[in-house]
Amino acid sequence: MGLAAGATFLLLGSPALPQQDPIVLFAVVTKAPKDKSRVIAQVSDGGPSAEATLLPSEVVLDNPIWKKLEICHSLRLEGWKNQEGYRIVSVRVLDAGTLPMALQSIAGDCLIKKALEFGPLVD
Repeated sequence: MGLAAGATFLLLGSPALPQQDPIVLFAVVTKAPKDKSRVIAQVSDGGPSAEATLLPSEVVLDNPIWKKLEICHSLRLEGWKNQEGYRIVSVRVLDAGTLPMALQSIAGDCLIKKALEFGPLVD
């Protein structure tokens, strides 16, 4: 009986975080995403930016925006912070000019680097 009550407590207690309202984040993808289930980006929740891993939910993985995600994309996200990074439940693409100031220079530098890499290939 005690084991069943403990297991029930664990099952009921674990989803408490997703029941909270998700936080709004802004991000710039800084490394080419090879595996779309773990994307490295510079992330800001309104304060200074930091490198973090974005972990999309199943709904986000099926989103056309996420499927076409590339380096330098600017995003508005909603999700929860966990030990591995941020669990993302909503995603939108933004113009880099609408990002918080902490991310605008990162997005600009990323776009310049991307242009210099691909510029010589275009003739």
